[in-house]
Order: sequence, then structure tokens, then C-alpha cells
Amino acid sequence: MLYRTLAAALLAVPTTAPAQQAGDAPAVTVPSAQGDVSVTIYTNDIALVQDVRQLALPAGRTRQAFPDVSATIRPETVSLGMPGATIVEQNFDYDLLSPTSLMQNAVGETITLVRTNPATGAEASERAKVLAVNGGVVLQIGGRIEVLRDDGLPVRAVFDKIPPNLRARPTLSVTLASERSGTRPATLSYLTGGLGWAADYVALFDEAAGTIDVQGWVTLRNTTGTTFNAARTLLVAGEVATENSGNRYGYTPRLPQRRPIRVAGTETSGREQLGDFYVYPLAERTTIADKQTKQVSFMDVQGAAASSGYEYVNPWLNSAQQPVSAGSILRFANSRAGGLGDALPAGTVRVYARDQRGQPQFTGENAIPHTPQGSRISLRTGDAFDVKVMPVVEERTQMGDRWRTRMRYTLTNARPRAVTVDLVQAGLDWRWSDTRVVTESRKSERTDANTAVWQVAVPANGTATVTATFDTRF
Repeated sequence: MLYRTLAAALLAVPTTAPAQQAGDAPAVTVPSAQGDVSVTIYTNDIALVQDVRQLALPAGRTRQAFPDVSATIRPETVSLGMPGATIVEQNFDYDLLSPTSLMQNAVGETITLVRTNPATGAEASERAKVLAVNGGVVLQIGGRIEVLRDDGLPVRAVFDKIPPNLRARPTLSVTLASERSGTRPATLSYLTGGLGWAADYVALFDEAAGTIDVQGWVTLRNTTGTTFNAARTLLVAGEVATENSGNRYGYTPRLPQRRPIRVAGTETSGREQLGDFYVYPLAERTTIADKQTKQVSFMDVQGAAASSGYEYVNPWLNSAQQPVSAGSILRFANSRAGGLGDALPAGTVRVYARDQRGQPQFTGENAIPHTPQGSRISLRTGDAFDVKVMPVVEERTQMGDRWRTRMRYTLTNARPRAVTVDLVQAGLDWRWSDTRVVTESRKSERTDANTAVWQVAVPANGTATVTATFDTRF
């Protein structure tokens, strides 16, 4: 932040309004110039704003300002629909009024410095010419040059006027050619960054009943520099292509793990669709304030089917230095038969379970991508305390241009009940290694070219062992 002195000081511009006295009503907030606002918000930090304002225009060319547009507007996307008028030129004035911009625009101008004697409270004023604001404020006061110091002494910089290029609010200026005079609606549309949303889910898991209660929340985020008042709001789930498109939901876990969608669903959701995207309209108009995070409920499901399990992923045919915790897995489906029966927009699922006193306690969280209805989901929520896996390379030998590796996996369970662990050997397609499972102590499922999966039942307070031999090119 430039010039801490100025940020802390009171910067004033002369005004004819009387000073507010003690006991007066607080200052009235400047009303928004927006009209009937509709906002369509996508999940990859982009939104479409449509603002219908009533404009009184004369015939011929006229300059029209549209204050209270987004400060992160993409000017090249602006369109204005208005009966009997066309756009000749448009400018976006984003140099906003602030202590820093006010001082920067005063270079070469004369301002008034008001200093207060901390001992007596007496004020002394003197005129000063602003010479430069490069990392500090350089002033010419009479015949001397002075740098505005940051010494904590009370000082006010008083400006004679506001420069015409500074705007109190983000403003779009448009030159219009109007065929006739009169008041008519003007629909201003533009794309903007700084408006985004994500889904957040709260899942209460009842292991004994084999169910989850799920609440879905839309979390809105506004960093546009502008408040959108009483906006009709549509949320679009799906990644629309933009110049800066990327994967916001990549996974970089501490330990290798599979992604949560195990089987993609094939059920058609009853949600409204926009092309290949799902639309989640908010039931009521809402004000999306600048620098605000807001949550709105969009799902509340009780008693959907769910189960817990364990999963261990060995990233390559190698040994661990010590037994490694299996991952705690929550399994459920968003199918109609499973109880959720809805397409799930990407977001974070936070899982809770009741303790022995009946209080819900947090047990972990993880992200899901956009999930079609009917999908089977396995969500890793943490590392199991009592269920461990120890992978060991028993032998590795070279056979011509190939290698043969014999693996042993020892699974242990300190819980008082039997558990089933999905034992996953990954890395089988590394560098197109053409890996083959030669022998195995129990049958695996080759879910894809990269992984082999064994479902291993481990008895209560007991162990289980899986052995397998792999033939690889490397």
C-alpha cells in the first residue's frame, strides 16, 4: 500500500454540505445506479451480467455513463441493446477514487496540508505543490522541498477538487447515437471475472444404519468491486471454455489415490439444462455484496444409502519402509435408487459422524468433480488408524528385456470387526510398460491399464496376505 501516512490520514475535498454534528443520523449510502439485474455465474470464475436500466436520452449523439458496473468487467464483451439507439464509442473508467489515486493525480497541482500540534491541538495550514509520488510524496512548500513523512504525527491533505478522470464507482461510458428523444429501457450485458460459485456438501454418516443425510450449499463469492443488488441469479454447473480454461479440480494428494467417481452415472437428471451444463436458479432474488461470501441451500436429502470401507494404493511395484495406513472411504451413489437422485456440481464434501454422546464430529473432507446422476462415488476422507498395509518386493529378476517382480502385501486390522480393503496396485502402465499379472493368490480386477484391484477381507484383530507376480518391460 502506497503512503501509509495518507492511508491513515483524513483526505478531504471541500464541500458545501454542513458538518455532521453529534447525534445526527448516519450518512446515507449512495444508492446503486443499477437497474433490473440478472447474473449468470459459472464455476470457473466468470459471470454474465445483464442490467436493464431506464435511460432518458435526447435525440442525436449523447454521452451516457453507466456507473456500478463490475470493476473486473471484460470491456470487449460489452453489448448494449436499446430501441432507437446505437453505440458509437465506449470507454471503461476503472481508475477509482482512493487516497493513492487522488495523490497521484495531484502531481503538478497545489494542495493544502493541515498539521495538528499534538501538544496543543492547534492546527496550522500551508499550501504545497505535489512534485512526485514515486514511492513517497515529494512536496514543494514555499522555497523548500519536503517529503511527506511517515512519523505518526496528525496530518491531513486537503484537495481543491476531484480530478475528472477519477470515479467513485466503476463506470462504463458510452457515446450513443439516438434516433429520438425519450425514456426507454437499455439492456447492458457483459462478462466479468471475480464472480464465482462452488458447491459445498455436509454429509452426516450413520454407519449403523448405512445412510447419509446430505445438505448441499451454494457458496457465492464476489470480488468484482461492485455489489449486485436484488439480482435474479442463475448458477451454471460445468466448465465453459474461456481463454484461461483449466482444471480447477485437479487432485494432488499426499498419497496416491483414485479419483472419487468410480462409475460414471447414466441417469438423466430432472435439473434444467443449458446446452451440456446444468442450471441451478436461486429461488429468490439476492444481493451479492462486494467482498462477500454467501451460502444458499440447494439440496437437503435424508437417509440416502451409504457405506464405509478402506482403500490402499501402492503407486508402483515397490516396498514401503513401514506399514502404511489404508484410506478411510465413504461410498455412496447419487442415483434415484440410492436416495440422492441428483446431478452433483463440483465442490467439497465434508463428512461428519456422531460420537458416543450423539454429537456430530468432523471426520474428513474431499472434493468431487461435476458428477452425473447415477454415479458411484468413493470419497477418501482420511487415513485409517487401525487398518494398515505393508507392500514388500520379495524378488525382482531380469528375464531378457523384461523384469519379473514378486510382491507380497500384508494387511492388518486392529478393529474388533472384520473389514474389507480395496488393495490397489497402480503404476502398471508406466511408460507403456505392458505389465502382465503372471500369478496371484486371489483374483484381481484390472479396472484400467494402470491398476489392478483386489478386494481383501481382513478378519477382526487379524491379518490377510495377498501375493502376486508381475511381468514388466522396465
